[in-house]
Amino acid sequence: MIDLKKIEEASERISSVIYDTPYAHAPILSEMCECEVYLKKENLQVTGAFKIRGAFNKIASLTDAQRAQGVVAASAGNHAQGVAYSAKHFGIKAVIVMPESTPLTKVNGVKYYGAEVILAGANFDEAYAFATTYGSKNKLVFVHPFSDEDIIIGQGTVALDIMKYDSKLDAILIPVGGGGLIAGMSHAIKAINPNIRVIGVSALGAPAMKNSFDLKRAVDTTSVRTIADGIAVRDTAQMNLDLMLECVDEMVSVSDSEIASAILFLLERQKIVVEGAGAVGVAALMHHKIPSLKGKRVATVLSGGNVDVTLLSVIIEKGLLKSGRKMKITVTLIDKPGSLKYLTEILETLNANIVHIAYDRTSTDLEYGDANVMIHLETKGHDHQSEIRAKLESEGYLSHEQH
Repeated sequence: MIDLKKIEEASERISSVIYDTPYAHAPILSEMCECEVYLKKENLQVTGAFKIRGAFNKIASLTDAQRAQGVVAASAGNHAQGVAYSAKHFGIKAVIVMPESTPLTKVNGVKYYGAEVILAGANFDEAYAFATTYGSKNKLVFVHPFSDEDIIIGQGTVALDIMKYDSKLDAILIPVGGGGLIAGMSHAIKAINPNIRVIGVSALGAPAMKNSFDLKRAVDTTSVRTIADGIAVRDTAQMNLDLMLECVDEMVSVSDSEIASAILFLLERQKIVVEGAGAVGVAALMHHKIPSLKGKRVATVLSGGNVDVTLLSVIIEKGLLKSGRKMKITVTLIDKPGSLKYLTEILETLNANIVHIAYDRTSTDLEYGDANVMIHLETKGHDHQSEIRAKLESEGYLSHEQH
């Protein structure tokens, strides 16, 4: 059903609209992970994610009569933009159903390409159910985000792009939600070089496909919760699982905190913006989920870069706290003239920069005559923070921190 020839034909079919995104060595990450790491930067793709490949291949493969009907899709964002872009290219109607919680930036991204957006459902699976009913009622062609042969074949073209640069890899790490990307890529990879290990990486909060892969039978979950919204899929598609079982060697999972640390690393050290789904492969490498890769030559797909800026700001804030570069501390002091001045002088001598300060003298938790000062500090690491704690304690201050 999925073979190299079909994937090569799809690569030719989509070549006029797809970017040949960078494939680059990541020296800092390689040193951290003790293996040679290469990044396939699909976050720089048209519409900001690899999904345009499958969407365009699907719509390009429709008959003229089918395209004239228009298309409908369900998506949390990246597939939506891929379908909207492709529909605009062919001059046809597109309706995209997105979960009600979809970030505004992704909704606007879809509307930018001229598609109609309907917000329905609490998650992807509820939006999917609405979209199938809506499409049937309005005689629109449904474009599935991952469980469709033309979609899977289109996604598989990512592997061709990698292999033309580097066919002697030891392993390729691929994000897994519904399994469309890894199903297509794995068949291309194994056809070109069967010795390359294909490793899927899912979010711990969206375990359906990993559970199904491990059990070798389709199992669904009742809910999903992860910052990697692009791979937050609740139910397992049997076709995709069957294709994965043919060519995928292993699957691992990463937590939201591990994904967040990978997003921050890529932003700070690689100077690229990657969404949660796109960062899972890097997260798996950074947190040594696959010890056997030590000393090996490894690639991972940065599958998308459409991260919600609100989420990104939270990730940055938490990352600063975790790395010891920021400290949020509440200090109780006597509410009298000069008390705050003395506290800030202590912090000045410690070279701690105050970036935010708030004063509370009315809380019912306070003793009479006391006040709480909430201070956010820029600090120089965990040792510096320990020095600040020790000094405040030696001066007799009661304090507690927000982590």
